[in-house]
Amino acid sequence: MTAVNRARRSPGPTQIPLPFVEAHTPTRDNFIVSSANAAALDRLDQWPAWPGRHLALVGPEGSGKTHLAQAWARAVGAVVVGGADADMADMEGRPVLLEDADRAGADAALFYLINRADPGASLLLTARSAPKQWPASIPDLRSRFNALPTVSLASPDDAVLLGLLRKFFRIRNIRPDDDLLGYLLNRMERSAPAAWEIVRRLDEAAGNARREVNRSLAREVLDTARSQDLFE
Repeated sequence: MTAVNRARRSPGPTQIPLPFVEAHTPTRDNFIVSSANAAALDRLDQWPAWPGRHLALVGPEGSGKTHLAQAWARAVGAVVVGGADADMADMEGRPVLLEDADRAGADAALFYLINRADPGASLLLTARSAPKQWPASIPDLRSRFNALPTVSLASPDDAVLLGLLRKFFRIRNIRPDDDLLGYLLNRMERSAPAAWEIVRRLDEAAGNARREVNRSLAREVLDTARSQDLFE
């Protein structure tokens, strides 16, 4: 018996890979909870009882900010706006999500959104750094940033990464064994996109070479990826 049981596929062209966003549509139900993100999830679930009706969701790239923010927006019917190009129409009385609030160029939109007084309005901001570190060209905006309630996400821990790998392998119709999963956990970049990319590359490599998805193939795929500076 092989180390990894894999569904048989008929010969044919290499399967076109699913984009990560399609493979990982953000919903509350498919978010993997662990000690790295439980506090942030709990704070989001307290909506609309956020202090001041504002919340900054902060964490490194790949920590799940966008997943949680988009799932929240879908659940509460929030308007999703885009930085400096934010369209302020159709916001009256509705919650708002603005991602990447720490990037320069969105000061005017942020100043307006933070100072909104619409009944029932709420504001969720995502960023990689804490609000006190965000650039502010509008003087009064600095004090608004300093006062924003903030909750942080840590980089995905083993529990999150293991859940992501299992999910992505399942999407690819691959049943990995524990040896392969442990090997990947100890060597991969700690982010959801990296987990998807590893699974995608393993699936493609196995299909092209007519091989099983196992630790030996994973070693080759990771070595190639590192030589291309794709993973840490």
